[in-house]
Amino acid sequence: MLNEPSTGTDLDLGNRCSKTAYTWAQATFHLRKGLPGAPVMPVDGAFSNLMAYGPVRIAMTSDGIGTKVEIAERTGIYETLGFDLVAMVADDLAANGIEPTNLSNILDVDVLDHSIVDRLMKGLHDAASFSRIAVTGGEIAELGGRIGGYGPGMHFNWCATAIGILPPGREPITGTGISANDTVIALRSPGFRSNGFSRARRILEEHYGENWHAQRFVGSTWGAALLTPSVIYAPLVTKLLEADIPVGGIAHITGGGVPDNLGRVLRVKGLGAILDSLFPPAESMKSLQALGGISDETAYRQWNMGNGMLLVVPPERADEVLSMAASHGYEARTAGRITGSPGIVIKTGSHTELHYAKTSK
Repeated sequence: MLNEPSTGTDLDLGNRCSKTAYTWAQATFHLRKGLPGAPVMPVDGAFSNLMAYGPVRIAMTSDGIGTKVEIAERTGIYETLGFDLVAMVADDLAANGIEPTNLSNILDVDVLDHSIVDRLMKGLHDAASFSRIAVTGGEIAELGGRIGGYGPGMHFNWCATAIGILPPGREPITGTGISANDTVIALRSPGFRSNGFSRARRILEEHYGENWHAQRFVGSTWGAALLTPSVIYAPLVTKLLEADIPVGGIAHITGGGVPDNLGRVLRVKGLGAILDSLFPPAESMKSLQALGGISDETAYRQWNMGNGMLLVVPPERADEVLSMAASHGYEARTAGRITGSPGIVIKTGSHTELHYAKTSK
């Protein structure tokens, strides 16, 4: 277990809480057995869940953008958050081979500001349009003092639920199709997406004070750097599956970083991976690592470190995947290979080997 007592950060606490929550949720599955809406995902711990409505199979997942909201409050830039919200749910569906189709969102605010709401929804529209998702519902709830944030403006939390369809004749991607010596392909992430901001803010405030967001960084500011919008990978996954490329497993790299999210895919068959050519972390991540004295072992478990999604494909199809990714505007590279025994090894740019024994059943 990797802990950091000096900061009070228990990197396994989130996993334990998620497992407890899922256990209680799973205890309700029998209520729909043999009825429309029965959960039918063949493995536990998937990025979404699949439900049967007769011959139609629909998947569902929920997520939010967390404390990235505060970066928008500090910078006054709200239009990009829609890409973060769509990415969190659409890419969880895509990780199981589901084509996202619809999204509903809930915006909890203290007080309303029409201009901010308009900019948020404009961004959501643009992200949904990119992903071919219809936004079919939503709610704005005024909760007063229950919602807080930075500065004098409207403060809010933003979450969404997305559904998608599994086309007839196609099975969900769960990791069961992965074999030893398969190729791992990384899709680049230029920023933090929507995870790890609480720690990032704490580090920056300790070093630069309350107005850290205005501190200059790489030709811009720290606020702008942390607000880098999430890349949405779901459209590429849909194209790959439509081309009948056998994708054996997909890891959406969010909270838990590379080893936890790839590990939940590999443990289905007790496999492991050697990742020796991941994308390097964004400059903002490397700088925060140095400022906060964060080890590589911890950083790769907390942040995506430049890699937003990992695809596992047969080695003979890897070049085809790389070509399709490039043709659709995604940066992709061969990042490593699957091994026959549990455990993930990450070889960093500093020639350090990081070992994570997190993939056993």
